[in-house]
Amino acid sequence: MAKIIVLGGSFGGLTAAFELKRLLGKTADITLLSDMDKFVFIPSLPWLAMGWRKPEDITVPLKPILERKGITFIHEEVKGVDAESSKVVTASKQIAYDYLVIATGPHLAFEEVPGLGPDKGHTECIFTLEQAERANKAWNKFLEEPGAIVTGSVQGVSCFGPPYEYAFEIDYELRRMKIRHKVPIVFVTSEPYIGHFGIGGLRNSKRIMEDEFAKRDIKVITNIAVEEFASAEMRLKDGTKIPFKLAMFAPAMKGVPAVAHLGNPRGFIPVDGKCRHTKHKNIFAVGVAVAIAPPEQTPVPTGVPKTGYMTVKMAKTAAYSIASEISGSPAPASYEMDVLCLMDMGNTAALMRAKPLLPPRQESALKSGIIYKWSKAGFEKYFLWKIKHGLSNWP
Repeated sequence: MAKIIVLGGSFGGLTAAFELKRLLGKTADITLLSDMDKFVFIPSLPWLAMGWRKPEDITVPLKPILERKGITFIHEEVKGVDAESSKVVTASKQIAYDYLVIATGPHLAFEEVPGLGPDKGHTECIFTLEQAERANKAWNKFLEEPGAIVTGSVQGVSCFGPPYEYAFEIDYELRRMKIRHKVPIVFVTSEPYIGHFGIGGLRNSKRIMEDEFAKRDIKVITNIAVEEFASAEMRLKDGTKIPFKLAMFAPAMKGVPAVAHLGNPRGFIPVDGKCRHTKHKNIFAVGVAVAIAPPEQTPVPTGVPKTGYMTVKMAKTAAYSIASEISGSPAPASYEMDVLCLMDMGNTAALMRAKPLLPPRQESALKSGIIYKWSKAGFEKYFLWKIKHGLSNWP
């Protein structure tokens, strides 16, 4: 019986584990390890930060949904991977594997900018459940005595969407409460232009995003690196100082320490079109853990986003590749890197589609409208229901 270990309990890890079990049944022993005991629907974390969702609305306990499918769940942090001996190392044990799927997500590199981050710095973040809960508390405290807000992305960031959503959502909430005039908002980003998103832009995204920020009276500063954050002041590399009462910034990402040695200098793992490690043939990687080269060198470093949509497709490709080797079934086609994303904009939302992800593209679209806000809310409910029932093969 093939022994398969999956590292990570989010979009990539759960999809890979469910698909492997569906495809291989009792011919494979599948174990999922995660330092989290619940699945978190990450796209809804900006809503949680605004108080529009509660944690129980967007989380699902991992143990029952995995065990119902015959998948072993170990709630423990992975400390390392010995690729030569095919073993995963935790604080309490070493576990041998025939195949390994790495879906660990990122290490959030707050340490790369002094003063960045909610734990040892002066800024909020909304990339984890705990961070979004803290950001909500900071927001509620801010509303007691409003002032200036700065938000955006520091140098090296690859996940630009949440800061855009946060900027649009705080503008919407402040207007709804009729106190927008009391709150100057500045959006600062390492992107060479607004609407770049780390993918070289998307059709007329630059013009559309410029218009959207202008309509909301949000000042935009692009193509800039951050020097540091002080307790109430942001300092940019060009000497500009921006005071704030509340700050929320995305950090750059790196590979998590347990698997970073298997990757490039940033710890991201190189894979082929089947999501297989380019050196270790029984190791696969999906999602944020994967190394993807930027489409262009930007004046200030930026990375390539890896969305939940992309992660799920990678996870299915990895699962089909492993299953084909074990069962002798035909190998799947290589993963076609494309993206479909719904971005909340407070009173509306945008649909973004790129195929392939990086230019030149065969297809691309960027549309806004209230229908996409409804679609985002509907997809949240659908995907949580799908995860609860382990229906990873559903669209």
